[in-house]
Amino acid sequence: MTGLTAELVVDGRAPQSPALAPDGRRLCYVLAPMSRTGDRLDTELWLVDTDGAVASRRATDDTATESQPRWSSDSATLFFLSDRAVRGTPQLHALNLSDGTLTTVTSWRTGVIDHLPLDDPTLVALLAEDEPTGPDARRARNRDDAIVVGEREPCARLRLLDLRTGRITTPNVFADRHVVELRQRPGGGPLAVLTRASADNDHGPRSGQLHLLDPTTGTVEDLGPVGVDAQSLAWWPGEDGWHLGHLALTPPGLQAGTAVFDLAVDSRVLRNRTAGLPMCPTELCQTGAAPLVVCADGLNTTLARLDPTGLTTLSQHPGRLDNLTTTPAGAVVAVLTGTRHQPPNVHVGPPTGALRRITNTRPELDGIALGTQQPLAYRAADGLDLDGLLVLPVGRTAAQGPFPLITIVHGGPYDRYADRCQLFWFPSAQWLAAAGYAVLLPNPRGGQGHGHGFAASVAGRVGQQEWTDILTGIDLLVAEGIADSDRLGIAGWSHGGFMSAWAVGQTDRFRAALVGAGVVDWGMLAATGDNGQFEAALGGSTGWSGIGPHPHDAVSPISFASHIRTPVLILHGAEDTNVPLGQAVYLHRALRHFDVEHEFVIYPREGHSIRERHHQIDVLHRTRAWFDRWLRP
Repeated sequence: MTGLTAELVVDGRAPQSPALAPDGRRLCYVLAPMSRTGDRLDTELWLVDTDGAVASRRATDDTATESQPRWSSDSATLFFLSDRAVRGTPQLHALNLSDGTLTTVTSWRTGVIDHLPLDDPTLVALLAEDEPTGPDARRARNRDDAIVVGEREPCARLRLLDLRTGRITTPNVFADRHVVELRQRPGGGPLAVLTRASADNDHGPRSGQLHLLDPTTGTVEDLGPVGVDAQSLAWWPGEDGWHLGHLALTPPGLQAGTAVFDLAVDSRVLRNRTAGLPMCPTELCQTGAAPLVVCADGLNTTLARLDPTGLTTLSQHPGRLDNLTTTPAGAVVAVLTGTRHQPPNVHVGPPTGALRRITNTRPELDGIALGTQQPLAYRAADGLDLDGLLVLPVGRTAAQGPFPLITIVHGGPYDRYADRCQLFWFPSAQWLAAAGYAVLLPNPRGGQGHGHGFAASVAGRVGQQEWTDILTGIDLLVAEGIADSDRLGIAGWSHGGFMSAWAVGQTDRFRAALVGAGVVDWGMLAATGDNGQFEAALGGSTGWSGIGPHPHDAVSPISFASHIRTPVLILHGAEDTNVPLGQAVYLHRALRHFDVEHEFVIYPREGHSIRERHHQIDVLHRTRAWFDRWLRP
C-alpha cells in the first residue's frame, strides 16, 4: 500500500460538466487537471457510452482549454467551446458523431462565453461580449484607454448563430444588461433569458430580471425581477400553462438559504416552492415534465421532483451530487459523485435508484491508505442540531486516541462539508490524516444543508454562534478521548480563514493556526472585495454607515489582534479580488506589531484559489510543516 504524496494530490485529473445526450446513449465530460503548470489550463473532452460497452475515449486531440459540451436535439452533434485557435479566446466548435468531422463554427473576436443549441437545428444561441470597434482598437494601440466606470462596461449579450450561413446576429434587446443564463422551453418554444444590470458581482446579483425571447421573431416579453443571485432556469408544463423556475436566495437578506421559485408565466404568480424546507436546493434541472431538484441534505444529498403539491423525494445519496444532467424525459440522469474514499466520477442511472459509475479518472489513488472518515451528530449550546465529519489518522482507530486535532472550517459561509472524499490542495482532512492528525470538519450555522433559517442566522453576527458551534464539536472530541486538548490546531480558507483568524483572537487554546485567503476586516472587504454587498450583510455594516465604531468592527478579527498569542501561518494569492491581499497584509502587520510568531506567504499570479502546481504543492507541504512544528511533542 502506497503513502499519499503532495504530487498525488495535485497531479490528478477530475471530470467536470457532464452532458448526457438526449437519446441517453452517450455522455460527454470535460477532463481537467487538478493544477496547471503554465498560463492556461489545458482540458480535454471525453466521450463514454452510458451502457458501459465502450470505455471512455478522448473526443478531441488538440492542446486547448475545452469546455461546456452541449448536444444537438437529435444527439448527432456535440457543440463545445475551445480556444485551440487563439489561446484565451474560446470559439464554438461542432463535432459530428457519425463521421468524426470537427468544425470551427465561430471566429468572434472577443470569444464566446456560453452557448445553447436550440430545438431548431439551424440555430445556436450564443453569449458573447461586443467585438472591438475601429476606435476601440485605435485607443488600445495608442494607450488612450482610460476606464470610465459605468460607461461601455463589458457585458455578455445574446446572439443568434445561423449554422447554415455562419452569420451571427445580435437582437436589439435587453439594452446594456448582462445576460447570465438561457433556457429554451421544451418543444421549441421561446427562450427564457436571465439578465442582470451589469457583470459587476457587487451590484449585478441584486438586479436580476427574467425575459422571454422568441428566437424566430426577436420579440421580447419582460417577466419582471427575480431574487438575488438567481440561476438554474427550468421550464415545466402545468394545468394553468407553462411555469418557469429558478433558484435564488430567500428574501430579504443576502446571507440566506437558496429556494426554488416558481413563476406561472400566464398569471405572473411567483411562489417560493421550498419555503420551510429543512434542506437547501442546489440545482434545478429541466425535463419534459416536472423538473428535478438536487438538495443539500445535511452531510448527504436528496434528489427530488418538483410536483404541483411540493417536492417528492426520488432517491437519497451519500455525500454530494453535482452537475446534474438528464435526458429530456428525465428517465436517465448523470451526475458527479464519489464516496468517502473515492473522488468524484461520472455516475448514471435512474433518478429513483442507485447510480452506476462509468468513469475512473483517478486510478492512481487506488490502494492509497486514507484515514477513516465518520459522520458526527451533536447539539450546539442552545440545543440546535449540528453535524460534521471526523477523519482519524491513517491506520488508527478512535480508541487509540487522543490525537493532535486540527479543525478545518469550510468557506462560504454558505457551503458545507458533505460525506465525500476530503482530499484537496487546500488544507484538507486526508492530507493531514496521512501525517498522523485527527481532523474535525464542522458544519456550524450559516452553512448549507439545513434550510434557510440555519443559513441566515449568521447575518451580521459572524463569529458568534458559529464559533461556539465549532467549539462544541472540539469539546466533544476532547471529552471522548479522541482529541488531545494540549495539541489543537485550526485552519481554513476564505470564510474558514476568517474563522481561524477569529478563533486565535478569542482563545489561546490553539497551538497553531492557518489563515488562508481569510477575512480580517469586514468593513474593508465590503469596500474592496468582489462581493461587497454580500460581505456587508455578513459583517453587519460598512465604513459609510456613519461614525464608528461600527457593527462590523465587533466581528472583525483585526479588532482582537492584540489578544493573539497563537502562531499563525498566513497564505494568500497576490491577485485575489474576492478577498483582496490587503486583508492578509493587515493581519501580518498587526501580528508583527504585537510580536506574534507568524509566517506570511504570498503566491504570485494567484487569485482566491491557488491553481499553479508548484504553489499547490507548497501549500500542502507548508501546511503540514507548520502544524508539525507546533503540535508535535
